[in-house]
Amino acid sequence: MDAILGMLVFSLGGLAGATFLLPARGVKGWAYESWWLVYVFVGHLVCPTLICYFTVPDFWNVITSAPGTVIAQCVFFGAIWGVGGLTWGLMVRYLGIGLGLAIGCGLCAATGTLIPPIAQGHAADLVKDAGAITVLAGVMGSLLGIVFVGLAGKIKENELPEEEKKKAVAEFNFKKGMIVAVVSGVCSACMNFGLQSGGVIEKAAYDAAVKAGVVSAGALFPWQGMPVIMVVLWGGFTVSALWCFQQNFIHKTFGDYARPSVRNVVLCAAIGVVWVMQFVCTKAGEPLMGELKYISFAVMMASTILFSTIIGAITGEWKGTSGKTKGCLALGLAILIVSFCAISLGSK
Repeated sequence: MDAILGMLVFSLGGLAGATFLLPARGVKGWAYESWWLVYVFVGHLVCPTLICYFTVPDFWNVITSAPGTVIAQCVFFGAIWGVGGLTWGLMVRYLGIGLGLAIGCGLCAATGTLIPPIAQGHAADLVKDAGAITVLAGVMGSLLGIVFVGLAGKIKENELPEEEKKKAVAEFNFKKGMIVAVVSGVCSACMNFGLQSGGVIEKAAYDAAVKAGVVSAGALFPWQGMPVIMVVLWGGFTVSALWCFQQNFIHKTFGDYARPSVRNVVLCAAIGVVWVMQFVCTKAGEPLMGELKYISFAVMMASTILFSTIIGAITGEWKGTSGKTKGCLALGLAILIVSFCAISLGSK
């Protein structure tokens, strides 16, 4: 029963990843960059800080006790990941939730698996044993899945008249969407670099929890990585804030902040809260799984794709397309899901 509950928690994380941008449809009267800044302020700064406050004893001292070089590395990689976060939003803006998140999640999984060992000079580790080869096969499979999903999007663009495409995705643009999807997938892999750079912080968080009696020595403490995520997100927030202010200046939209809308603030805050829940659910579900906790990433990513596809279908993103297009999309999604499972199995 614990394993079943763990799977449900992972799936909730996937649901959060698929739905966090839905409240943006209700934001009225604000420019894109204005509501995006409010969202990242809540999601990148406020929520992670509150989560750390309630889960990690003396979390601020935990962070400040780390060497400055560790903090700098986490923030730096978070800044690069922030570029991926910005283009993630643009990807959904141009491709829609269903197509955009399917491609984005696939690219994120592939680059997040391949880039770290290659960049660290351990490319040979990708084929060192049966497990590594299974992971590599899963990565290649995810790329194949992306090809089919992208092909479905291209066929859709050719099948539907412009007015029909705009009904479901107001700014649908396959070419722009694919460009930002590639940038987002590659940059998002830097989240792994940031998290790997924070081992000292994680150990300090664990020691603080043991000292405070939150966990006993040797026991699992699922929240020890939250301070690292918080520091990495400092870099992501900095990039997003600078971009938003630049766009405010170019488009002369600073007036949005002078005319605060309770409705818009609440919706943007909801986006940030739901977005953070991806990480919260993934970490909270792991202790329930025991030895099966390694499947958390695969379940979360796969459920994100499934939920985003369902939402895309409900909102009419694939309405009016042919059976060929829908079949191509379904095949791509199936390959992606199987590939994510192979990546997780190989990692185990």
